[in-house]
Amino acid sequence: MYSQKYQSNNLLRFWLLSLLLLITLIILIGGLTRLTDSGLSITSWELFTGFLPPLNNNDWIEYFNLYKKIPEYKEQNFNMTLNEFKIIFWWEWAHRQLGRLIGLVSLLPMLYFSYKYGLWIFKKYGLIFILICLQGFIGWYMVSSGLVDNVDVSHYRLSLHLTTAFIILSIIFWKYLELTKIKSTEISIRLILIKIFLLLLFLQLIFGAFVSGMDAGTIYNTWPLMGTTYFPNDSKFTEFFEINFFDDPSIIQFIHRNLAYIIIFYYFYLLFLIIKHKNKFLYKPILIIGFILLIQIILGVLTILSGVKIIYASLHQVNSVFIILSTIYLLFISKFRKII
Repeated sequence: MYSQKYQSNNLLRFWLLSLLLLITLIILIGGLTRLTDSGLSITSWELFTGFLPPLNNNDWIEYFNLYKKIPEYKEQNFNMTLNEFKIIFWWEWAHRQLGRLIGLVSLLPMLYFSYKYGLWIFKKYGLIFILICLQGFIGWYMVSSGLVDNVDVSHYRLSLHLTTAFIILSIIFWKYLELTKIKSTEISIRLILIKIFLLLLFLQLIFGAFVSGMDAGTIYNTWPLMGTTYFPNDSKFTEFFEINFFDDPSIIQFIHRNLAYIIIFYYFYLLFLIIKHKNKFLYKPILIIGFILLIQIILGVLTILSGVKIIYASLHQVNSVFIILSTIYLLFISKFRKII
């Protein structure tokens, strides 16, 4: 009985770890798809078709002609050649196929485990598959916003798409940690303080997606000032009190910058509390978070100063995965401590 439970835990851990890696990869590929303006190259949903790429020149021309009908081509890429179209097509096609693979990897092993170990598997992990399916629909909901009236997709829908990916990632990691050997332990830091830090990180993700969706990183390519001033000189402070301030790229970049400063200060506050109360088993994870946070700041500054070079912007996005996961781990071991 113990051997069977040990084996099932190992298989479940491997399955969840595989999903974790695949979703990290699709966050990276999704970011590159966005940065290369490839996300609108396939203009139809193709839920149960589109597994195969174009196999001949006529297929390529058909896809290209469909792309020519949308505003992005008419207003921005009207000089694009077929060979140039193929480049952006491959990014979006790879992104979609990886999404399909994640769907299968989330469903098929879960069905097998449910059959072998009981329906409690489906009850405990079924939410992961449901959210992954929902993420697919959100992805199309996002893409559809850029096919009729707009050159780009809605930054609100892009933010929803990215945030949902990180929610799925967090749930999977938490489920993975639950399969480790743990026991309860007392701590001297209130869990709500770590939860607030995690909430700030997710809020920063949302505004980071806004920056990406509005191409707000391509303006004010200076740091620490925005041009020659702290507050962007093409916006008014009173716009913060207007409903449409979320549509102002300058203000969105300003918020993204300053929210980063707030996160840094809050991190040092957490570090101070952990050291003050001598929660020694939290020293390592909080210092790891600090190191990853430092890398994220450097990558963010380089992204701005470089005018959003793809290498810096993509690393900036994928590094946010490690910040979120390391904070999830901190929250987890603040409630439970590993048996050594």
